[in-house]
Amino acid sequence: MASPESLSTDPYKGVRDFYPEDWALLQAVFDRARTTLRTYGFEEYQASPLERAELYERKTSEEIVAEQTYTFTDRGDRKVTLRPEMTPTLARMIAGRRRELVYPCRWFSIGNRFRYERPQKGRLREFYQIDVDIVGSEGVDAELEIVQLAHALFSSFGAQESDFVIKVNSRALLNAACTASGLNEEEATAYLGLLDRMNKLSPEAFEEARAPYRKNGNDPLECIQAKEDAQVVAEYEALSLLIQNWHKEGMTNVVFDPSVVRGFLYYTGLVFEVFDTNPENPRALMGGGRYDGLMSLFGVDALPAVGFALGDVTLLDFLRSHNLLPASSSAPTVCVGVPSPEDRVHAKRYADALRSRGISTVVYAGKKGLGDQVKEAVRRHIPFFVAYGAAEVEAPTLTLKTLNESREDVLSPEEVLIRVKG
Repeated sequence: MASPESLSTDPYKGVRDFYPEDWALLQAVFDRARTTLRTYGFEEYQASPLERAELYERKTSEEIVAEQTYTFTDRGDRKVTLRPEMTPTLARMIAGRRRELVYPCRWFSIGNRFRYERPQKGRLREFYQIDVDIVGSEGVDAELEIVQLAHALFSSFGAQESDFVIKVNSRALLNAACTASGLNEEEATAYLGLLDRMNKLSPEAFEEARAPYRKNGNDPLECIQAKEDAQVVAEYEALSLLIQNWHKEGMTNVVFDPSVVRGFLYYTGLVFEVFDTNPENPRALMGGGRYDGLMSLFGVDALPAVGFALGDVTLLDFLRSHNLLPASSSAPTVCVGVPSPEDRVHAKRYADALRSRGISTVVYAGKKGLGDQVKEAVRRHIPFFVAYGAAEVEAPTLTLKTLNESREDVLSPEEVLIRVKG
């Protein structure tokens, strides 16, 4: 029995331990994403999770800064935050080498993020995120491609269009609607915050909360639906053209949704979110949009930018619910059995020969007989087992066991290599 002073084996609330099989699955998901992103010509970058706190205090969601960041003062009396998102870091990095880079920058990053929020389905305090951005492209081509890429990522796992929907809107459209409704800047910010929380409120609570914003007869959402203001109509038509282009590319699951806001303060144009069509998983799977002014925080000229972020928690939930998880394994490919203690030197040499051919190989390390060695390899989910000792050194054939099929084949050494390499 553990003593009262024993440390808990549970992880910190809201974070996960990744045992080898869990980490292998996550890496298989990320590898699939990396392959897709690289085929579109994106380059991977990385940065420390530690950032100066003021980086987020200027342009990130007020809710995240006030309630969800892990912020502390370091030993040098500097205010530091564990990154809750990657976009401000990307902006800092590009601003730091703005004259050296070739535009547009097509970058992606995969790493952990931290937010102090209530752990629940789809949300944890530490999570991994795929961030994808195009920086330095002014035209609509960047918007068209970034949504196409989001679509391609889900398709790369085998998702069908009926499995997910991409809801798009425009901050420029929302801003025009706020102006047409007679809202000042402070009221517009508050209204967009309300709209961002719309799905968390009952219809009755939302109707009550939106009432103070009906200054000119319609609140901004109703103003968009009415399509009477000239600037609102112009912004709506611009977004409609984008949607038509996505539909021409076969992306028929892209739809207009005027309630999509995205909570971050830095968005300036297109905003979008991807949702699972399964009603049991109502949370947004990912989101993004255009943010043209973020670089100016660093005292440099603004650069046009558009991107999105996809979290691992919601992605894994989606893949599981649609039976689309990629195959993964943390186990070695081959276990080399040791017929007797004297044969260990031969087994190790054979294992080294397999490793030199790029095959993940482990040599049995205990003192059990071959039968028990095979059972242990099965428990470790190792697909192949081959015993190797003095008798096999000169033999023309080896006995290869395919453990998940309970199959045994007598093969030449070269045939073994072919079989285990798949």
